[in-house]
Amino acid sequence: MSDSKVMAKVEGKELTKGEVQEFIQLMGPQGAQLNNEDGIKKVADELVNQELMYLEAKEKGYDEDPEFLKEVERIKEQQLKQFAINKLLRQVDVQEEDAKKYYEEHKDQFQTKANFKAAHILVEEEDVANKVLEEINKGKDFGEAAKEYSTCPSKEKGGDLGQFAQGQMVPEFEKALLTQEIGEIAGPVKSQFGYHIIRLDEKNEPTTMEFDQVKNQIIQQITLRKQQELYLEKCKELQGQYKVEKNY
Repeated sequence: MSDSKVMAKVEGKELTKGEVQEFIQLMGPQGAQLNNEDGIKKVADELVNQELMYLEAKEKGYDEDPEFLKEVERIKEQQLKQFAINKLLRQVDVQEEDAKKYYEEHKDQFQTKANFKAAHILVEEEDVANKVLEEINKGKDFGEAAKEYSTCPSKEKGGDLGQFAQGQMVPEFEKALLTQEIGEIAGPVKSQFGYHIIRLDEKNEPTTMEFDQVKNQIIQQITLRKQQELYLEKCKELQGQYKVEKNY
């Protein structure tokens, strides 16, 4: 069935499949379940019903009812306000060179965080941590030591914590990672959880994202800021033209 297929006529007025599908789209996520053959028919029935109600309302003169006219005026006022705001905001036009300039001046905002892959052994007492570290230095396998001594659930995986970004671990733990070399075992490192012996397996330093990666984000950010500034500036100007009384 094509979009131009006429699904119904009410007093000669045609209802096409395209109009039905447009109505379904306006329903958003709720309409997704109706975007099938049965759903389209149900929506078509509803639109036919609405058209019948409209015809009767016109016949009864509801379009001249003071209550209706008051509601129309209220909706018209709201729509006109929004139309005026949108028309004003459309004046803001941010170009790629504006975004590029912002990027060059604020590169620190577009840095990725350092990320790590590490394993650890967590114990409650410092002397135990020193004992474990001594055993590892003498050749004991780190993973076996983790399974034997660690109080962290990661002990089941030989102390492996997987991949994580800077900011996800306690500061003392991260400070050690930032100064460690890959493959190095450090410790004991004291934190609120106890004493850690840390093995650093991978470390990726922070990098600055390329302009093309963040261009659209910057354009949107600048656009929103300029639109807000323009809107407030316009409102301030209008307060000088029209009488405003505030009781707050």
